[in-house]
Amino acid sequence: MSTTTLAARRTPLLTRVLWADAFLTGGFALVLAVAATPLAELFALPEPLVRWAGIGLLPVAAFIAYLVTRPVPPRGGVWALIVLNALWTVDSVFLLFTGWVDPNPLGVAFVLAQALLVGVLAELQYVGLRRA
Repeated sequence: MSTTTLAARRTPLLTRVLWADAFLTGGFALVLAVAATPLAELFALPEPLVRWAGIGLLPVAAFIAYLVTRPVPPRGGVWALIVLNALWTVDSVFLLFTGWVDPNPLGVAFVLAQALLVGVLAELQYVGLRRA
């Protein structure tokens, strides 16, 4: 198999979107993990959910940083990230309909806003990968 099928050519769009995702995911992870208690109270979400979501995002941020710092990002890794981001988006919205949580209106807005942002990142990563 040739290296062109295994790696994505570095394009400005793909590079920028991966950097943005790395910084946003890392920052979001730290905020959720460190400030879980006040955020849980503010959004009426379970504190363990907020804290573990933050902790769980830390290795994802590291994975994204790995991808973006490669001279040529591995195509399979970028695809894995796109799928992961799409699943996060769907699961975030699905969570609101399960009855497992009962967030206040600000909490619903928070969950939907972050889901929308992650969905936009997944779409931009897909476009960037197609251009690569």
